[in-house]
Amino acid sequence: MLKSKLFDAARVALDQCLGVRANETVLIVTDPARWELAVPFRKVAAEMGAEALLLEMDERQTHGSEPPELVAAAMAGADVVLAVTTKSLSHTKARKGANQAGARVASLPGITKETMERALFADYEAIAKRSKEVAQLLSRGENVRITTPAGTDLSLSIKGREGQPDTGIYHQPGEFGNLPAGEAYIAPVEGSAQGVLVIDGAMSGVGMLKEPIRMEVRDGAVVDLQGPEAGVLRQALEGFGEEAYMIGELGVGTNDKAVICGEVLEDEKVLGTIHLALGNNSFFGGTIQVASHLDGILREPTVLIDGELLLEKGRLIL
Repeated sequence: MLKSKLFDAARVALDQCLGVRANETVLIVTDPARWELAVPFRKVAAEMGAEALLLEMDERQTHGSEPPELVAAAMAGADVVLAVTTKSLSHTKARKGANQAGARVASLPGITKETMERALFADYEAIAKRSKEVAQLLSRGENVRITTPAGTDLSLSIKGREGQPDTGIYHQPGEFGNLPAGEAYIAPVEGSAQGVLVIDGAMSGVGMLKEPIRMEVRDGAVVDLQGPEAGVLRQALEGFGEEAYMIGELGVGTNDKAVICGEVLEDEKVLGTIHLALGNNSFFGGTIQVASHLDGILREPTVLIDGELLLEKGRLIL
């Protein structure tokens, strides 16, 4: 049996999270920057008796950009897919197509050695229970108000939208989620978000923030960006059009092993934080279709759903 903490982490993902069985086809999709972290998944899958394939492509331009058609076809032909990539394939037609074809898919965008060795070793039964409870509360809710010590004061509607749990347990055909897992998320009603959003943890396309990024939100879209690192975010959004500036997601972290480290894959899972994303939400109940999805992490949030506390200064209330 292959030994090392990286291989042990890969074993947790393939066994506990994805339930890989002998003779299944397991495809690991990666790019040059994540190749060394993808190799343990392939070797452990082979050790488990699976037909294990490792496919390298060029790094995508941004989160949500489609992979080559050949990669998409391979994903749809596998029983299990792990996207060990620098940019996320979560919100792509290729990922959705693989699920529709029956593949179990785990997306690990931006995964690092430290995240594999830390946040993958979580209690996924506890995460699943927590995530499902939050998702149910989101599904029943209509009006959300978010405030933080950094200055966020944002209102939005989730009426008629369905909360999604990211449990980390994907044993059934067509199931999908991130690894490491641990969130519940929902697509806010487009055009409903109003107020001020201050990202003070980390931001996709920027990383860990030295200073907060302040956003003015009007009719569901960011109309102004302020802060020393706002220019980096503007550059990440450049060329994608107006829909890339729309509020596309509200997510609640549920993984108690995760820490804010500047990699959104782990950042958005941190218990006691929430994240709001700009851009694509068409794959989880929204109508925004754009090849960009950028998450911003809020520390110590207070979140009210229809006047009832979900989080109070970073403490999840269930």
